Amino acid sequence: MAKKKGEEQDFEEEPNFDDPEGFVDDVSDEELLGDFLKQKPCESDGVENVIVVDNIPIVGAARFQKLNGIIEKLFKNAGTIVNVHYPKDEEDNTKGYAFIEYKNQESAEEAVKSLNNHRLDKNYKLLVNRFSDFQKYSDIPKEWSPPQPQPYKVQNDLYNFLVEPDAQDQFCVVSETIPGSVQVQLCQNTQPEPTVLQKRERFTDTYVKWSPKGTYIVTFHKQGVAVWGGSNFVKVNKFPHGNAQFVDISPCEQYLVTYGPNGQKIVIWDIRTGAEKRAFVSDGMSNASMLRWSHDDRYVARLVDNQIQIYDTTTFFLLDMKSIKVEGIRNFSWSPTDNIIAYWVAEEVDVPAKVTLMAIPKKTELRTKNLFNVADCKIHWQKSGDYLCVKVDRFSKSKKEKKDKKDSDVKFLGMFYNFEIFHMREKDIPVDSVEVKETILAFAWEPVGSKFSIIHGEPASANVSFYETNKGQEPVLVKKLEKKVCSHLFWSPRGQFIVLANLQMGTFEFVDTNDFSIMKTGDHYRASEVEWDPTGRYVVTGTSGKAKEDQGYYMWSFQGRILKRVNLKNFMLFLWRPRPPTLLSEAKQKEIRKNLKKYYSQFESKDRLRMTRASKELIEKRAKLREQFTEYRSKRISEWEEQKKRRMQLRNNIDTDTLEADPDNVEEEIVEILVREDTTIIE
Repeated sequence: MAKKKGEEQDFEEEPNFDDPEGFVDDVSDEELLGDFLKQKPCESDGVENVIVVDNIPIVGAARFQKLNGIIEKLFKNAGTIVNVHYPKDEEDNTKGYAFIEYKNQESAEEAVKSLNNHRLDKNYKLLVNRFSDFQKYSDIPKEWSPPQPQPYKVQNDLYNFLVEPDAQDQFCVVSETIPGSVQVQLCQNTQPEPTVLQKRERFTDTYVKWSPKGTYIVTFHKQGVAVWGGSNFVKVNKFPHGNAQFVDISPCEQYLVTYGPNGQKIVIWDIRTGAEKRAFVSDGMSNASMLRWSHDDRYVARLVDNQIQIYDTTTFFLLDMKSIKVEGIRNFSWSPTDNIIAYWVAEEVDVPAKVTLMAIPKKTELRTKNLFNVADCKIHWQKSGDYLCVKVDRFSKSKKEKKDKKDSDVKFLGMFYNFEIFHMREKDIPVDSVEVKETILAFAWEPVGSKFSIIHGEPASANVSFYETNKGQEPVLVKKLEKKVCSHLFWSPRGQFIVLANLQMGTFEFVDTNDFSIMKTGDHYRASEVEWDPTGRYVVTGTSGKAKEDQGYYMWSFQGRILKRVNLKNFMLFLWRPRPPTLLSEAKQKEIRKNLKKYYSQFESKDRLRMTRASKELIEKRAKLREQFTEYRSKRISEWEEQKKRRMQLRNNIDTDTLEADPDNVEEEIVEILVREDTTIIE
């Protein structure tokens, strides 16, 4: 309130802001001004864009420009470089490290991620770190303190599917429920009906793929691919490779390879950690651009410009830091059991084609076979690695002599075929040859055994020949099945049994190669795929994409008896879950086969018990359905009787419920109708 002029103003006593006697200030600056102190400048400000490259060659002024050009060419792939500084000594020699400043922090991080541990040559491996990391390492406490114990986390058991007591395999069925929505059913092959373990909608965008040993299942998505495993198929890892169209998994399941659209970008990942191990750029998706793995995951190789590039997976650098140059090379393949590569080279003028076996990592040529008049070659390894077959397409030619022999004409009369069989387990790797004059339609090795089969002749009336190879002997023709309408061969994974299939007509013949008897024949109209289960007990044929009304799959026994027919709308894919190789020795397996009759009664009793249990369950199910129907019918009859009074009121008290049963209430009437009138003229 304002006071009049001349009046004295009263002022209150000013507050005292001094600390009381004995006061101790225990509030830290960080607690009081935490947000403000975060803005305090520090030594590392402005250096997030800078990296330190160590282990660079020490050079003088004469070689400095060359070194600088190599370093800048290598590091500019990560982003725009602003400045490069090389510390030097009094004699103008570099000190073995350099500072590189990028335009932004993202480029610096990419350089560290992609070029750390990069091998410049066989003597120098670059070490790349961010400059700001030095502050982090300098803040390490001098006194060590033990880490805090973490609570135990139960890991998902990835191999529980192998301990199923009845050795019942698993499989997945992929179908498109609605456009753009893919459903995957994961099932156990129990008898008489399979058990659905998981049914997942939108589990994948396109299709799925099992790993070679069945540990993981891979799904495809717009953002990349995901790997699942365990009893509940939980996510193990995900790999951010957008629009990946195809994947490949190494034989020992350590690495995953993703191929981008048209195969232009190829990335190798560590499955367990999700780390990117190596990336490649390809011109497009082709057989030559595909990466190929050694049996033990130690090496991965690819074919580029007449070179085989082999990478050691311990470092993912080229083996011995150089490629294997082979002029005219067309294709190569790894042995499924040894670190041996087989490759073939095309024929040139006055230089024959050849097939070469090379041991890795020594790069020693173990065997070379020269071939003449070659049009094409196909390499087929036996699963056990005991034999290698090279199918050779050859020209039949004759020379027409002229007066001047130098100008002789060469005429090609047709084609014939050779199968070059390499005996890999014998000394000096001897090679035998099998010649076939007719057109070859299919070739397949017996996975476990020493036989191979060939379909040759015209598709409408082909012959199927079976050969057997033995140590120190040439392949022997053991059986020839004539006039067979088949185009594909599908051996049981356990050997002995084979399916002769015609995938155009959907016909199948089941053959026992012990005595070459045809156990049974069957047909599945428009079937386009055949899948053996890992144990060799069941075969599945499937139809997808051709006719909507016939889509689905059939399950057969190995003897050709149909066990079930499943019609599934928009069926896409059926895949058995693979199994890893057995841990039993060969001697133990032979002992089990020899004494199999001892276990026969146990298996028979189990099967009878299972079928009895299944029959009992079926009877109980039918009885329950009958009881439900009887209850429903009784309920409706009682409702009908309760409504009778109301019906009579609506119908003038006339009981119409029994009109049809009373013969006096029925009138018979005969009605004649002229259907057609024909006129016939008689001459």
